[in-house]
Amino acid sequence: MKERKNILDYIVSYIKNNKQILWVLYVPAYFEFFTYLENRDNVTFHLIHSKIDDKIPFIKEFIIPYYLWFAYIAIAVVLFYIYDIENFKKLAVYLATGMTMFLVVSYVYPNVLNLRPGVISGNGIIDKMVKGIYNNDTPTNVFPSIHVYNSIVVYVAIFKSDFRNKYKALNVLCFVLSVLIIMSTVFLKQHSIVDVVGAFLMAAVFYIPVYVINAEKVTKINSIKTLENSQE
Repeated sequence: MKERKNILDYIVSYIKNNKQILWVLYVPAYFEFFTYLENRDNVTFHLIHSKIDDKIPFIKEFIIPYYLWFAYIAIAVVLFYIYDIENFKKLAVYLATGMTMFLVVSYVYPNVLNLRPGVISGNGIIDKMVKGIYNNDTPTNVFPSIHVYNSIVVYVAIFKSDFRNKYKALNVLCFVLSVLIIMSTVFLKQHSIVDVVGAFLMAAVFYIPVYVINAEKVTKINSIKTLENSQE
């Protein structure tokens, strides 16, 4: 009992001193609401489609970077939390803002795709991976693409951090992976090009409050502090 109390005290103390860890609570909240959106009844879905989609071939090998997205986002968030807490805070806000907007869009404008190939005939590991994602991920509520949005956001965070200069090879790897993930969404027919464009636009809009306005506030505060110190 005493050991349990000590562990609980440690957790409470850690949270008090590291309130940014509470961002982790956003994850179950996001999935809870997304599950609700996926399962609600009497919904009229709007078809997402572009003529460009018809010209993009289905390439099943892109399932590899598509799956790597899950590890890419999770590892990046954890590493920022451990090694760069200030940029972690910006990354968390950037991610959560866009993901919340996605939920809002899906709620007020339910949408669906009709791009997937009718049959995946092969039985190789790649084919099974594609079948797995098709079976577990419905083609509904796809605009804007969170795969694309989160990939952009994570790379922006890397580009704006010291990691870019300290680990140049890793920076290039992350850029290439981000591009491949974005490409995978359309080559796997998981998203329309419309979803991709929407994700880029959303990332551009939310970049402003996270990195531009926030930077101006920090500069202003630092200028005030410098002026106060010079007058002392």
